[in-house]
Amino acid sequence: MKAEKLSQERLLALQDLDSSLMQLEHKANNLPLSKLLEEKRLEFASARDLAVAASTERSDIKHELSKSELDVEQVLSRIEKDEKRLSSGIGTPKELEQTQHELESLNKRRAELEDIELEVMVRLEGLDSRIAELSKRRDELAIEVDAITKDRDQALEQISQAVSATKSDRDALVKDIETELLSLYEKIRSTSDGLAAVRLSDGKCQGCHLTMSAAELTRINALAIDELVRCEECRRILIRIT
Repeated sequence: MKAEKLSQERLLALQDLDSSLMQLEHKANNLPLSKLLEEKRLEFASARDLAVAASTERSDIKHELSKSELDVEQVLSRIEKDEKRLSSGIGTPKELEQTQHELESLNKRRAELEDIELEVMVRLEGLDSRIAELSKRRDELAIEVDAITKDRDQALEQISQAVSATKSDRDALVKDIETELLSLYEKIRSTSDGLAAVRLSDGKCQGCHLTMSAAELTRINALAIDELVRCEECRRILIRIT
């Protein structure tokens, strides 16, 4: 295939633009901010779930505390009733003796229940402190996630603008490249990791980095300047820059 020297140079310029687009795409897909954002979102989700679990546990302990308080109130009510009965002296000696024994048992039960109530209150107090810490960490992470999201979006917007500008330059350039040459370029690019046109520099293909033999270089140099050259190894288009 033949192509004017200027067309071949345009092809090289097109390759530079396409390489820039690939680099921009890679940059967008591998932003450190995106990775950091993912990590912080996972941390936030974990802190949020822990806070929810702690709040659920607190509700269970509050229910347990309410039950414990009710048990104490019931025992206190019975103690008050028995104390009044003993104070009144109404009843047979045997009945009063039974009431005294019951009162002793109730006071013992009261002490046990109050110990249980105290233990539940201590657990609740500790859980409240834990919930406060978890909620604080959750809120801090939410702020971090928002800040990183804004930075990430700003970085992606800058990349998007660069992509748009590069595509605009590309669209303008391809209009000046022959259809057949452009078609060959696109075909090679689709099967060569996006790299179709490369420089022939210092006797070396800048695509696969094959060093040409002296005989091959002599052959290439003898070709007309408008003769399109392909690398024997990678079959990319070689642009001779003189």
